[in-house]
Amino acid sequence: MELELVPIDNPAALNLILGQSHFIKTVEDLHEALVTTVPGIMFGLAFCEASGKCLVRWSGNDPALVALAQKNALAIGAGHSFVIFLGEGFYPVNILNTLKNVPEVCHIFCATANPVQVIVATSTQGRGVLGVIDGLSPQGVEDDEEIAWRKNFLRMIGYKA
Repeated sequence: MELELVPIDNPAALNLILGQSHFIKTVEDLHEALVTTVPGIMFGLAFCEASGKCLVRWSGNDPALVALAQKNALAIGAGHSFVIFLGEGFYPVNILNTLKNVPEVCHIFCATANPVQVIVATSTQGRGVLGVIDGLSPQGVEDDEEIAWRKNFLRMIGYKA
């Protein structure tokens, strides 16, 4: 078995979701979940089929986001993994619970706009995602000033009352 770090290509620092599911129906069900949860959402998704033709199956409503999802899914190359890129102004926090409740979804590895490296294992059978490195390491612990900033920020952007 070999381990590899696969960096997610995300030049515009878009929000993305990386997960694992178990069935080709994933593509249509994730698409439905996205458009019914946040009307007007722009996205591209790609799913790595793990049997049969082993194709990258895809959907979405923004050609550039679809192409980015396809490119990253191929680079990861792990059966039953999926990648979703969200358009500007759309955020995982608004759709994550809906995606987790899609029957085919087994696991969400990350939902972020941070730089991401995917830890991939390769065996004679294929490839699998072991986990992710999401963003940077902490550089300290927040103090009272940082706590106040965090609370104010969440209220400013409308996520807390």
